[in-house]
Amino acid sequence: MNKKFIGTGVALVTPFNKDLSVDHKSLANIVEHNIENGTDYLVISGTTGESVTITAAEKKAIINTISKANNGRLPLVLGIGGNHTAQIIEEIKSTDFSNIDAILSVSPYYSKPTQEGLYQHFKAVSEVSPVPVILYNVPGRTSKNMTPETTLRLARDFKNIIAVKEAGNDVHQYLQLLKNKPEDFLIISGDDDLALGVVLAGGAGVISVIGQALTKDFTTMINLGLKGDAKASYALHFKLMEVTSLIFSENNPAGIKAVFEALKMCDATVRLPLVEATNALKQKIAEAIKDFNKS
Repeated sequence: MNKKFIGTGVALVTPFNKDLSVDHKSLANIVEHNIENGTDYLVISGTTGESVTITAAEKKAIINTISKANNGRLPLVLGIGGNHTAQIIEEIKSTDFSNIDAILSVSPYYSKPTQEGLYQHFKAVSEVSPVPVILYNVPGRTSKNMTPETTLRLARDFKNIIAVKEAGNDVHQYLQLLKNKPEDFLIISGDDDLALGVVLAGGAGVISVIGQALTKDFTTMINLGLKGDAKASYALHFKLMEVTSLIFSENNPAGIKAVFEALKMCDATVRLPLVEATNALKQKIAEAIKDFNKS
């Protein structure tokens, strides 16, 4: 099971039409683009998918569109998380997992629980989930870091907690996890800029934002990293650096949607409280994409 999640996963955007309705046609095309260009698995309804502004009915429709477009070709990971533990449990119980291979569950935000609170929260998620669970630690969004000790305690205590998407942008924390993890537990980078270094240090791969757009080069970079080819993989890392930096300079997913707009794959529309990338950023991204394609 764990081998399904080695390599490049992508946190899919949710494309919107100008009227803010979900653009299912573009979403299906983005799925196909990723399958054709080497992505290993798809992540539905994460932060990049603007999950907090998607209704329950829209989420079901998005899962259906992605499942149909994917047609069983790649593993699917579904985002189910938040800071209301009982509500998350009810969502898991009511979800159809027939096409879903794992859950990605974000560490509770806003409430700022203790480490014991984080442990008990994910214990409850683990005990009710019919599929494997990937923990998601992103302290920049949750205001609470889940320490390596808590992550690895969960890894050892619950067999269906198989991985962590670590997105603290903290190299030392990555290395602590890699040094002390159980053998089969996966350390997945949630930081596009650090992903290659994490892979070369023993990480399982990445759940990427930029990887869903510049897919061929990004997945090749990660695959070379998994093979230990630092020189060739870093050549691609350097090629990707400018665009990767630009997409996070205002907010995510406004930046990646600006990339998709430049590639004519979907509109750049986002839902409030997010706003579209500024015209200045869109121009920089468009120029960086041109340079990227020339190199």
